[in-house]
Amino acid sequence: MKILDVLLKEAILSELKANDKKGVLEELVTPVARIADINHDYLVKVLMERERLGSTGIGEGIGIPHGKVKGLESLVLGFGLSKKGVDFDSMDGQPAHIFFLLLTPENSTGLHLKLLARISRILKNEPFKQRLLHATNRDEIYSIIEEEEEEEF
Repeated sequence: MKILDVLLKEAILSELKANDKKGVLEELVTPVARIADINHDYLVKVLMERERLGSTGIGEGIGIPHGKVKGLESLVLGFGLSKKGVDFDSMDGQPAHIFFLLLTPENSTGLHLKLLARISRILKNEPFKQRLLHATNRDEIYSIIEEEEEEEF
């Protein structure tokens, strides 16, 4: 599965404004809630509950907040970039700059795990990460992800 199979351009935020975890989640959820036609506050609540189980800040400047959502028809992905970085309770204590938001229907474990693994794998590619960090708008971010996926598939 390709990331761009589920990441719509309008769910890409090139300049997150938030200074804390909840603010980042609220920003990331805004376009995704519209796309999926699911209540914004409910999605934030699902994600915050997931964060209480353990931070989705995986370190090296990356956060992959995710959750399973009742009533969601299909997997939805969002992306956000924070130039200044946000304390996301990451394992390495470093601020997070790159965020992939993953929302999956309640009963779709396999798909959820495949996409999480895919995102984690491409974010281990340092040149790819650097290109994302220096992107200035959603079209550029989309193109960077598209180029990376063309190389892999």
